[in-house]
Amino acid sequence: MSGADETPWWKGAVVYQIYPRSYADTTGSGVGDLEGIKRKLDYVASLGVDAIWLSPIYPSPNKDFGYDVADYCDVAPDMGTLEGFDALLAATHARGMKLILDQVLAHSSDQHAWFQESLLSKDNEKANWYVWADAKEDGTPPNNWMSAFGGPAWSWHPVRRQYYHHKFLRQQPKLNFHEPEAVKALMNVLRFWLDRGVDGFRLDVAHAYFHDAALTDNPPVPMDERTGLNWSHAPRLQQHVHDSGLPENQIAMRAVRSVLDEYDDRLAFGEFAETPEMIGTYVGEPDLLHTAYTFDFLEDRSLAPDVFQNYYQETLMKNGDPWPCVTFSNHDLTRPVTRWGGGRDGDDALAKFGLALLLALRGTVLLYQGEELGLPDVDIERDQIQDPVGELYFPFGKGRDGCRTPMPWISRAPHAAFSSGEPWLPIPDAHAERAVDAQEAMSETVLKFAREAIRFRKEHACLVTGDIQFLESSGPILAFKRVLGEGALTCLFNASEDASVWHGSAASEIVLKGAEKLDLGTGDVSIVGTEVICGPRSAAFFCAP
Repeated sequence: MSGADETPWWKGAVVYQIYPRSYADTTGSGVGDLEGIKRKLDYVASLGVDAIWLSPIYPSPNKDFGYDVADYCDVAPDMGTLEGFDALLAATHARGMKLILDQVLAHSSDQHAWFQESLLSKDNEKANWYVWADAKEDGTPPNNWMSAFGGPAWSWHPVRRQYYHHKFLRQQPKLNFHEPEAVKALMNVLRFWLDRGVDGFRLDVAHAYFHDAALTDNPPVPMDERTGLNWSHAPRLQQHVHDSGLPENQIAMRAVRSVLDEYDDRLAFGEFAETPEMIGTYVGEPDLLHTAYTFDFLEDRSLAPDVFQNYYQETLMKNGDPWPCVTFSNHDLTRPVTRWGGGRDGDDALAKFGLALLLALRGTVLLYQGEELGLPDVDIERDQIQDPVGELYFPFGKGRDGCRTPMPWISRAPHAAFSSGEPWLPIPDAHAERAVDAQEAMSETVLKFAREAIRFRKEHACLVTGDIQFLESSGPILAFKRVLGEGALTCLFNASEDASVWHGSAASEIVLKGAEKLDLGTGDVSIVGTEVICGPRSAAFFCAP
């Protein structure tokens, strides 16, 4: 690779996200643990990924399953110990992979010692470490901000006789980034883990570290812009411009980057679920976050070509063209084969198509556990719900449990060998059938394709760090070229269930110059006369002439 020595390890890397509660349980508790992850590292390494991202492992009351942190500098007892974490880190590094931790700096648990002190009075040492405000004269909250989970983003506390702000659950009070001492303490949390040797952090809700100190009301979404998705969830009826997505948030991104720069070769990437157009304000060299992802692909159900073209040419190019993370799934969203295909029984052809597309896009790839198996979402029953979002909205919305169910390892073993005890979430037959051992024993499985696709990406430097150039196409065909120096690949994707013809000057060039079609691909793509015929759910790669 040209200039490979100067390219940071994370640029174009494939990062595998593990949701620790659901990966592997070694104690029979039904909840995954660090030792379970350590025992599966050879499997993770066999995928060819460059790094592992662990969702939160810290002590927590688990109101939001680790995203309500009660102690930033320890390990949850049901997951292990700090010594166990050190062993996992060493074993990960021994296999040539990096280890990235989730950091939840925008809010803590209400059980955190900081909040417990803050609530005692308006003048104690940590009084301003959280966002407190007086009630209006009639006792109602200080403004109209809505919680992402529904209802007001404020809860009353009788000890302080004030409201505290929470963007999510009331048990997740918002930390105050306008308070220097709170920020200093949070930056020291990062140093605690960096000193132990972690390779970086995924920053939860990174768009919402700062809030408007004047507590200005959020404006409504105009009526003519209210889509079906807006109407389905009340918080989407307001523009979140005062409780998140502020330009001042850049100050926090700089603070994080400054800490990372005290160490060699570390990474910080952010989650920006709102105002994706602000990504250029928060990401970029030399002093902002290294990279970030938005929800443009995570919430898309269409696989329409313009979703991808608009993201690169509008959201990124017009906002400083920061290096992106690309991802189709994580612990918060419906799994891709269910989101795109509409079913819960799985669709291996669609899973392979999604992997081929994901690994061809420009950016650092985030691959969520189970995506390499083509797992569909699980249809959770009422008595199985763990997620507070599901508790609120069942049966009309079942929350996030469907994408968080345990990994299936051995198809015929009890609980698919995830645990010797009853798993915290169910493992359905459709998942057991796609267990790792079953896919290892068969040919042409999603798992084997995932390995081939990751290897294919690494064999072509233009897919790792090259530019992306979109090509003329029509209908359901997505066509682009990945270019690095003299190396280039033309990439074709037809997400439709029907065959389609690729037209245009780039297509003619492929045909007339006899471009070589490379081995990796899905579906049937062929050159017939002067046309490129793309079969249903097909992907193809050509050595560009």
